[in-house]
Amino acid sequence: MSVAAEPINEKAERNEQLALAVSDARKSYLGKKALNGVSLQLRAGEHLALLGPNGAGKTTLLRCISGRVKPESGRFELLGKRLTDNNRHSLGIVPQEIALYPKLTARENLEVFGRLYGVPQPKIRERVRWALQWTDLNDRANDLSNTFSGGMKRRLNIAAGILHRPAVILLDEPTVGVDPQSRERIFEMLEELRCDGASLLLTTHQLEDAEAHCDRIVIIDHGSVVANGTRNDLIESTIGSKRQMSVRVDRVPTAPIPGFTLNDNSMRLETVLDDVAKDMPPLLNLLASSGYVVEDVDIRAPSLQNVFLKLTGRELRE
Repeated sequence: MSVAAEPINEKAERNEQLALAVSDARKSYLGKKALNGVSLQLRAGEHLALLGPNGAGKTTLLRCISGRVKPESGRFELLGKRLTDNNRHSLGIVPQEIALYPKLTARENLEVFGRLYGVPQPKIRERVRWALQWTDLNDRANDLSNTFSGGMKRRLNIAAGILHRPAVILLDEPTVGVDPQSRERIFEMLEELRCDGASLLLTTHQLEDAEAHCDRIVIIDHGSVVANGTRNDLIESTIGSKRQMSVRVDRVPTAPIPGFTLNDNSMRLETVLDDVAKDMPPLLNLLASSGYVVEDVDIRAPSLQNVFLKLTGRELRE
């Protein structure tokens, strides 16, 4: 459900500049480097995904940008100006932890956060009304937030963090622990914000979310940026565009089959295709002429997960 919202401040100005720029950010804890010279840029109107294994430095970077953690060095610019407490109001922060008052209603929570963010008193009621519509929580406006489902709390948590209509929004795992329907609704909400002029920096453990919803991806590991680009750019520059083909035959092969890799005591054969339409038919014909019956064929395109494992050597949830 799209709900009209007032334009975001400085939208016209941001069309000609970067929304956020981080250069050579460094931060250590007890001698361990959490950020080791991280640099990234968030373009105006962009939805940027920040990916990395647990402990890679994602949350530390967001906390440095938001002012919750003081970096040891680095330059941070917001809307073309050095980021300080004087212009940090143009940031919206949505933490991974639910930051709601459990004994307040949805409406009361929004009113409190509106005042905390300095929304002028005459506008708070209007902003709260918009937020309740935007989050699909109108019917639960007067219910205590501790009675809400996980997805409802997440939606209200996002609304609380952007009630002041910030130009740049930092979201740390905004869909963690929610069901697929709630996750999809949250991304619809984020797209509405972007259409209204916001620039979004998102950390997530859901690779499919980054692929489906983000314009560009930055991968961070051991406190350093190891890759930066669109999904297709990252695939092409790391693992290439070849397809993986897996074929299950009716019996375990007893001798090598040209073009295929055999798995020990398995009826499944593996190969790589440069061109599916050109390369697959001769391979299947070879199996048939060798007396095998093909029972199943699975072709997989290279994915962001393949890129991630290639670059970090670890599963995202490690």
